[in-house]
Amino acid sequence: MDGFTYHDIFQTKGIEYIIIIAFLLLLIPFWIIINKRAVIVQNIRKALGILTMDILRIPKGLFYSKNHTWTYLEKSGTAKVGLDDLLLHITGEVRLNYIKDPDEMVKKGETLAEVNQNGKLLRIKSPISGKIVQANPLLLENPGLLNKDPYERGWIYSIQPSNWIEETRSYYFAEEAIKWSKKELERFKDFITLSLYKYSPEPSMVILQEGGELSDNALSGMPDEIWQDFQEEFLDQPV
Repeated sequence: MDGFTYHDIFQTKGIEYIIIIAFLLLLIPFWIIINKRAVIVQNIRKALGILTMDILRIPKGLFYSKNHTWTYLEKSGTAKVGLDDLLLHITGEVRLNYIKDPDEMVKKGETLAEVNQNGKLLRIKSPISGKIVQANPLLLENPGLLNKDPYERGWIYSIQPSNWIEETRSYYFAEEAIKWSKKELERFKDFITLSLYKYSPEPSMVILQEGGELSDNALSGMPDEIWQDFQEEFLDQPV
């Protein structure tokens, strides 16, 4: 036929198009795998939560000790005592074992209570000296308040302080408490990293997320040895 010209695609650029199409067909499965992994990671992050300063509650009107307890002097002259939010985010849900009874005396730095998670214990040191007035009756009825509302309904003891001014002089208050909590969070991240190398826990224990972010409730599920190391490193500090 006049004017008709036949071109063999293998003699032109058609072969290049076929190579490109084949490459894209091979690329699709990898793209699906990568995106599926990203979705899984995102779901894990949502499920576990990420422990950052943004989620911590640090009321500015309280005095915070290095042992992760707080105290607040009421108008009546008695002081409320409780656990700070960073400690409770680190441990996850715990129950409280009371050590002291009403009318007993307690010294600053003496064991006041224990937090218990499936038999793993942390000793809580009193931030002040004085006479025990009462244990929190709301907490006795509803232990979950300890984690849900640690500064209002979740306080642990009411104490009549014997040396309030001197004993709270070195504590963190307001903006200083926020700065200290930030440093403690970074210190805990280093502690967990070293503990993973030290005790070689199971690979399924997801503690540090991608990018080095710390999982919420990171201590939960960890072995007794790490809980005891945490006790020494964070809760047995001189006060």
